[in-house]
Amino acid sequence: MTIKIIQNTEEKISFIANVNESLINAIRRSSLEIPILAIDEVEFYKNDSVLYDEVLALRLGLIPLKTPKDMDLQEECKCKGKGCSNCQIEFKLNAKGPCTVYSGDLKGKGDVVYEKMPIVELADGQELSFVAIARLGKGVEHTKFSPGLVYYTYTPIIEKAKDVEGKNVINVQEKEFSEIKKGEKIAYDFIDEIVGYNNELIYVKPNTEEILVTIESWGQISAKEILLKSIDALRKNLKQIK
Repeated sequence: MTIKIIQNTEEKISFIANVNESLINAIRRSSLEIPILAIDEVEFYKNDSVLYDEVLALRLGLIPLKTPKDMDLQEECKCKGKGCSNCQIEFKLNAKGPCTVYSGDLKGKGDVVYEKMPIVELADGQELSFVAIARLGKGVEHTKFSPGLVYYTYTPIIEKAKDVEGKNVINVQEKEFSEIKKGEKIAYDFIDEIVGYNNELIYVKPNTEEILVTIESWGQISAKEILLKSIDALRKNLKQIK
């Protein structure tokens, strides 16, 4: 298998590989088995905001938190699921309006990824006070535990369109047509489509021998870690097959 790296940053990895689609899809699905830290329980002491407790709890669960490498899943922890410093992190928040409450206002031993994510706006005299417990979980249980996006597509092969009678043709502007014809990035949006401009038609054929894989991290762990941990999770599952 050969791999051509297109982009490699903390937030995003993109590469082209001549690999079977089923393997890439298995890796994609395995990314949902990576343990990720997220707020899982909230106890409200005061909430005068316009949002119900349940709505605020959902918003808090979707705030990306840095996932420690030495943290245990609660069901695998020595505390046997009772909850301790090895398997959960406590956050507190106390705010009084008028103000906008942001993710960075959460105080605890954990770290939020983005401090300027708005949670709720408090009017004059309104208060918000709660304690939140963050635990490790997996995306197969709830999407708030997903580490990011893993998606893929075939690379394009540009051919002159033939036998187009009765088939759908997507007409585009001259600039777009020129870029698609050259096989540039926009061409990936027209895989397996017939594209036309000024009586010229081309077929963007999927190259089944090459797949463009992209991994975008929410920030809890790096994009590279998502890839490596997904492969580890897949290997672990395959070992169970006898």
